[in-house]
Amino acid sequence: MTDDSTPTTRKTGTTRGTSATRRTVLTGVAGVLATAGVVGAQETTTEDGQTTAGEETTEGEQTTTERVETVRFQVRVLNVSEPDALTPEGGESGPVILSPGAYTVHSPDVQLFAPRESASAGLEALAEDGDPSGLGEEIAGANGVFASGTFDAPVAGGDPGPIGPGAGYGFEVEAAPGDRLSFATMFVPSNDLFFAPGPSGIELFREGEPVAGGVTAQVGLWDAGTEQNEEPGSGPNQAPRQSGPDTGPEEDAPVRPIGEVDDGYEYPSVSESIQVLVVPEGGTAG
Repeated sequence: MTDDSTPTTRKTGTTRGTSATRRTVLTGVAGVLATAGVVGAQETTTEDGQTTAGEETTEGEQTTTERVETVRFQVRVLNVSEPDALTPEGGESGPVILSPGAYTVHSPDVQLFAPRESASAGLEALAEDGDPSGLGEEIAGANGVFASGTFDAPVAGGDPGPIGPGAGYGFEVEAAPGDRLSFATMFVPSNDLFFAPGPSGIELFREGEPVAGGVTAQVGLWDAGTEQNEEPGSGPNQAPRQSGPDTGPEEDAPVRPIGEVDDGYEYPSVSESIQVLVVPEGGTAG
């Protein structure tokens, strides 16, 4: 899905380019699938009544996909940062904050974002302002997306919104062998950084068995490339301190891992900031 939107006049700088070949993804409708249990592989039925198993028939015909043999997973996105994880020069130390986010269960050929290409408008809004709603709208109904939603409420209770150390978000998904999980949540003390798995997502099954336990090693810290970086935890154009959404000097750069960004700043490691767990129904986190 390309981003043909016109940059807001509140930004300063150059207009970001877009790519007609960018593979779209992440999420959409708030909520989760409520279907339960374990039932089959994947079958696809074309309009002329032909049925295939495991792969879709796409020879110019509209297809419908009946998903069977699914497993329900609980997903937890936890803030494990220390209260003084960020120590900006001339500023007060502080923790990493995570924003509400978006998620999807999808086929392997669907991507949340494309590294080294421009971010979509929805990803920009999440990475700059912690707003997952636009990202949700972009993915709703997309081919290869089996479930999607947004998360904003702490699992231990409290008002919806960003979370600090010791708190976590949670949601449920249904998935079948071959499915992937993707999500994104803003690294709030930044201009446009976000945590997410690689663009192909996290495998929820290995050798046909559901994954159980920590999957944080598959999560990275990414720069959306839409706003010029300031020192984390102190920049005047970062979400906690900016005058309003979508403000700050614009940056005409692609999405890339923070390790490829030469901005002169230091960032805490992913494992010191966030922990992600997946637990299949009837299983444990290991």
